[in-house]
Amino acid sequence: MPGAVRTERLDLVPLSVAHAGEMAEVLADPALHAFIGGAPLSPPELRARYGRLTAGSPDPAVAWHNWVVRLRAEDRLTGTVQATVTDGGRVAEVAWVVGTAWHRRGIAREAARALVGLLAARGVRTVVAHVHPDHTASAAVARAAGLAPTDRVEDGEVRWERRLDQEVSDPDPQGTP
Repeated sequence: MPGAVRTERLDLVPLSVAHAGEMAEVLADPALHAFIGGAPLSPPELRARYGRLTAGSPDPAVAWHNWVVRLRAEDRLTGTVQATVTDGGRVAEVAWVVGTAWHRRGIAREAARALVGLLAARGVRTVVAHVHPDHTASAAVARAAGLAPTDRVEDGEVRWERRLDQEVSDPDPQGTP
């Protein structure tokens, strides 16, 4: 699933270690970690993390796909999206994070929609996300990407799903008889 993805305002660019310096600034607000846990990483710590991510999963049955989100109008990185693909390419667990300076601009929504669209085009049948029950902004992003909450809670987070294999497209969207 490598390659860049272009949306109306964004470029999803495959993650590289070279992004760590700029992304350390994007992710530096401690408030950003209220729901996702942890603390902001320093540029060297983020370089090490990105090195592990770009090396790929040690499990050959698991594929890691990570992109940085570039807002073209500002020529600036604003966040990341990721997909962990399992079950022979049929299931993807997705996540997104956008720096607080770019919240409330629809960036996460646009990036998550693009990610789910890419996954669907690549044959993924089920998309999963885990969202803290109090994180209303992230729940809105999940909903905008077509995911729906389930009754399952894992590690304190609600499991959201979109079953692409159950979606039926109308072969005649005009409704012509």
